[in-house]
Amino acid sequence: METNEIKEVLMQSLALDEAHVTGDGSHFQAIVVGALFDGMSRVKKQQTVYAPLMEYIADNRIHALSIKAYTPEEWQRDRKLNGF
Repeated sequence: METNEIKEVLMQSLALDEAHVTGDGSHFQAIVVGALFDGMSRVKKQQTVYAPLMEYIADNRIHALSIKAYTPEEWQRDRKLNGF
């Protein structure tokens, strides 16, 4: 699976402002930004991001996914730490 395919699925499925996906074909890293994460625990944020990708995880197109989920305010504060 390609990084742009994962980004497209996330952007279409969730109310995100931004999604940045990197990876090597089976191991991926996703940074996602959206107001929907406001007030969510870290676990709930990850479950929310995993949900639209479950079919790809189940058939092993995505073997591993690291997620960093931010509200727009958190992203404004932390984005420099992530190289943006």
